[in-house]
Amino acid sequence: MSYVTVGTESNQNINLHYEDHGSGQPIVLIHGYPLDGNSWERQQRELLTGGYRVIAYDRRGFGRSSHPTVGYDYDTFAADLNGLLEHLDLEEVVLVGFSMGSGEVTRYLGTYGSARVAKAALLGAIPPFLLKTDDNPEGVDGRVFKDIKAAIAADRYAWFKEFLDNFYNTDVLTPSRISPQAWQASFNVAAGSSPYASYACVDSWLTDFRSDLPEIDVPALVVHGTEDRILPYAATAERLPGLVDDLQLVTVDGGPHNIAWTHPEEVNSALLEFLSQ
Repeated sequence: MSYVTVGTESNQNINLHYEDHGSGQPIVLIHGYPLDGNSWERQQRELLTGGYRVIAYDRRGFGRSSHPTVGYDYDTFAADLNGLLEHLDLEEVVLVGFSMGSGEVTRYLGTYGSARVAKAALLGAIPPFLLKTDDNPEGVDGRVFKDIKAAIAADRYAWFKEFLDNFYNTDVLTPSRISPQAWQASFNVAAGSSPYASYACVDSWLTDFRSDLPEIDVPALVVHGTEDRILPYAATAERLPGLVDDLQLVTVDGGPHNIAWTHPEEVNSALLEFLSQ
């Protein structure tokens, strides 16, 4: 297994686990909450077949990466991504982020620029700004996030059950697009995440990316489900075309939050077409 050290806590290294396969132009896959890098399996196969080098890593606090109690903010997440890119000395990379991972892509480009980056893709996007404020009336009321944190603190396993049901829209998409076994696999990964991280990450969801978006100076793709219950389409993806210069928006009709699993044909087609341009 491969790791890169991105910091320390109490004199112990904070290590990110990553997998690096194939050759060709590098694609870095950045997973969503509360999953890990293995959640990209339906994209990885297609990308490898297409002749790309595919790198997927586990965010701090998740999967086989270290589980520290520090660094659950987007400045640190972007620094972690930068550490991986520098460690592998990647050039002309395509950054592909899902859900929370779309925030890493956005903050990375806003902070570090595009010297190493050729393109960016956001799936189930969290930008531009999820929190409802006076200057962001399209956002979500802050009470929602306070209730989420309270539910996680009370019983994170029970909350993961509810969250993943809405992550996949199981009431309408089981078993046609998400099997009980695949749902259970996601639950197992979520349960294995750091209890601290699963709680602390909620605050990061309220990050304001509006100043980062104009800094994206590479072609960008956004793919989002119209029935996303986690990051509602109208509050997120629908707003992005006016905020990024060179952006393609692809909607997946009836798609839930994790369209990469439930609608791989649409997602992979859009991604491969974007990569070939």
